[in-house]
Amino acid sequence: MKSASTSQPYRSPAWPAGLPGTLHVPQTSLFHNLEVAARRYPGKTAIQYFGTAITYAELLDDVERMAGYLQQSCGIQPGDRVVLYSQNAPQFIVAYYAILRAEAVVVPANPMWLEAELEHVVADSGAVAAFCGSELYERVASLHGKALRHVITYHYAGMLRDDGGLPVPAWLREPAPASRAAPGGAMPVDWDTARNAGQRPRAHEAGYNTLCMLAYTSGTTGNPKGCMHTHGTMMSSAVGSQVWRSSSPESVVLAVAPMFHLLGMQNCMHSPIYLGATVVLMPRWDRALAADLIERYRVSAWGAPPAMLVDFFAQPDVARRDLSSLAFLGGGGAAMPDAVANMLQERFGLPYVEAYGMTETASFLLSNPRQKPKRECLGIATFGVDARVVDPESLAELPQGEIGEIVVHGGQVMQGYWNNPQANAESFIEIAGKRFLRTGDLGFMDEEGYFFMRDRLKRMINASGFKVWPAEVENLLYGHPAIHEACVIAARDEHRGETVKAVVALRPESRGTPEADAERIMAWCRERLAAYKVPRIVEFVDALPKSATGKILWRALQEDAMRA
Repeated sequence: MKSASTSQPYRSPAWPAGLPGTLHVPQTSLFHNLEVAARRYPGKTAIQYFGTAITYAELLDDVERMAGYLQQSCGIQPGDRVVLYSQNAPQFIVAYYAILRAEAVVVPANPMWLEAELEHVVADSGAVAAFCGSELYERVASLHGKALRHVITYHYAGMLRDDGGLPVPAWLREPAPASRAAPGGAMPVDWDTARNAGQRPRAHEAGYNTLCMLAYTSGTTGNPKGCMHTHGTMMSSAVGSQVWRSSSPESVVLAVAPMFHLLGMQNCMHSPIYLGATVVLMPRWDRALAADLIERYRVSAWGAPPAMLVDFFAQPDVARRDLSSLAFLGGGGAAMPDAVANMLQERFGLPYVEAYGMTETASFLLSNPRQKPKRECLGIATFGVDARVVDPESLAELPQGEIGEIVVHGGQVMQGYWNNPQANAESFIEIAGKRFLRTGDLGFMDEEGYFFMRDRLKRMINASGFKVWPAEVENLLYGHPAIHEACVIAARDEHRGETVKAVVALRPESRGTPEADAERIMAWCRERLAAYKVPRIVEFVDALPKSATGKILWRALQEDAMRA
């Protein structure tokens, strides 16, 4: 085990055979990847959108046209921030790369945000323009003509030339809302108007170290913070993840994770484009449509959070679906419950490869080796990553097996938080002359260099002085025959200070059965857990609240419980 004074990262003995120890990432911009892919595979399908195939040559042409409009008509200069406020659609990818082509900075915005959240991000980033789905413009209108000088809108069916006989959602077929003026009189520009203006951009000069994106965190405390990523930090993650997974230009990726989020952005856009692979695009999660697309287009790779996979494999007819093309199934964001992982392996022969990353690290950071994965495990440090465990208070490095805060150093780590020196001072530490990011996640490293998370630093339940990690209790609950989903939170207790509460959604076939009883569930837990970890309260809900990326919104449940 390395000491606190050691500058060299620990190399896991489980490092995959055949993989280089060092990754040489091209020192280029993300846009350069699209240029190369279009040159190599001009007629190949880059984006499959229902029955519509968009080739790499077509994608590059659309990007050039839109970048020209940004520069020539909107006056976008290098370094200007441009908001991208949209659900998954071909236009999202075009707009993202057009912003990069114009040497501006992408500010992805969650389409679930309302006016106040969007206003904060626009003000904090200093954004001057925006792309948005036409149904979202009413939330942008109050900013248009003020902070945002230009807004380009599009309808998600605008590039849908052929549905291929697939079940296109009714909401996507609905006519685009009529354009209306912002309160100050500004009018949005329609996508086709901008695209068909016939303008071309200046020569592309952005490089590896140029700022390319401000990705806003979910704001665990206070307002969301903007993570500053360069082309280089994004490339380190996008390239590294594909080499790690042995992906190739022949890969076909199911893109259902939202692209405004780093998981979807990297795995479903930047990495496939770097490879020249094909992206099968879904605008929103629909488990039946996902099965149709996997069968129709022979999807080989799918990155998804555990909650999404739990839903997918709960389909009544999933056993009759042809999933034989799937060669990679993985993801992160939450630990995969052991019971679900066993089901995937036993019923479908699909191992789930867990990985770990953050908005601050451009997603890919730690990952399980495909040849030797461990369950409920974040994985080992990947290319160029130095990951360690420190005491959260003293910041002294801890030995193997001891639980502390995970800290990381690597090429994919952000430059820092935008205009937030206090957050930067709190989030970075120095070990042996190297700058490490504090993740806020508690875990430990085993004797083979695998990292295991115990919980978020802020999520621990303190029950009469005993520490309870919700993830441990949740993992057990997923093994209960009546439980479909579970979230464990703290509840107020006048004697214990805090006590353990389980919020559960039952399997449809278990509702109303003797097993679906709070007392029985608690008794079941008492047979398997230390007494202080056993839920004292069990609340039944129809479904647990989830984010757009499929993560269970434990914080919302926690806040509700503390207000009660």
